[in-house]
Amino acid sequence: MFDPDVSIATDRLTLRPFGPQDEARVRTIMQSGVRFLPPGAPSEPSGVRQWLRNGVHEPHRAGQGVHLAMTDADGLIVGAVSLFKTSWTAGTTEVGYAVHPLHRNRGLATEAVRALTAWVFATTPLRRIDLTASLDNLASLSVARKAGFTWEGVLRDAVLEEDGPHDLVVLGLLREDGPPAPLLPRKRLRTPRLLLRPPTEQDVPDLAATGSDPFTQAMTGIPRGYTEPHARAFIEHTERMRLRGQGAAWTAEELASGRFAANVDLRDLDWNNRTAEVGYMTAPWARGRGYAGEAVLAIARWLFERHGFRRLQLRASVANTASQRVAEKAGFVREGVARASLGGDDLIVYSLLPSDLH
Repeated sequence: MFDPDVSIATDRLTLRPFGPQDEARVRTIMQSGVRFLPPGAPSEPSGVRQWLRNGVHEPHRAGQGVHLAMTDADGLIVGAVSLFKTSWTAGTTEVGYAVHPLHRNRGLATEAVRALTAWVFATTPLRRIDLTASLDNLASLSVARKAGFTWEGVLRDAVLEEDGPHDLVVLGLLREDGPPAPLLPRKRLRTPRLLLRPPTEQDVPDLAATGSDPFTQAMTGIPRGYTEPHARAFIEHTERMRLRGQGAAWTAEELASGRFAANVDLRDLDWNNRTAEVGYMTAPWARGRGYAGEAVLAIARWLFERHGFRRLQLRASVANTASQRVAEKAGFVREGVARASLGGDDLIVYSLLPSDLH
């Protein structure tokens, strides 16, 4: 069984069992309607005392887990983190967490999960810790990634929520795992005419308009009949790829007007060989102004100089002379033609090396 008197200190938090001393705070949380306490917490303040005496400790008494309060330097409960579904025979357990909405976006969940998983491996014989998160819960996936968990797969329609079924990501952490694999940060870059920033919800209409433009439809492999749901799904997909260390995306907006000009994304990142591929879509109104090349070149310099990449690949349809001009003006070198690469169409392959920029 887990130590019933566990107390884990981090730089900003103490993780410790819930107790009778928390009654006033938990009642206040219940009355506010905020939900972040462990599963089984009462829905009404009248049930708080009994839950703190018995219910919250049931997983520990059963030998299957433990619910811990995250408290800050002032002793205020700001979140909760739990171990559950523990199998001492198999050597596995699962971790879950939640933070009070007023204390989110401060890295507290990551700090708590790192500390708790380290404690598990240091004080118990358990060999594996599971973590699951909804595929569209990017915040939770980010916590898991920063805490060192490895993305292992997706269970389709595995959880049923109020708005319907959702896919569930399965992640795992083993005792022998080293530091998490690298990933690119959410970085803002500037060029003489552009701000390059991570895509946001505000980009959905412009991204949808660009994706549904006849020229874009004819020259790229994006879904036919591109709509705002496609654009929204693309933004979420690129962030999940970033969290897996496999890519990153930027919106290029015009500095002078703040208007959406292009989307640029990196994909197929190979961290061992430091290679990647770049793709882009230019808004119809911004074509012919050199914005795509300006954005791609800025990202390439950053990728080479800050992250040690050695090769950036770009592919363009043989019929897309505009995209070929973007590649050539940015300094990419034509290498050849990949036959029948996109819906049966040939693609011209270009590459850019650090030495090409000098």
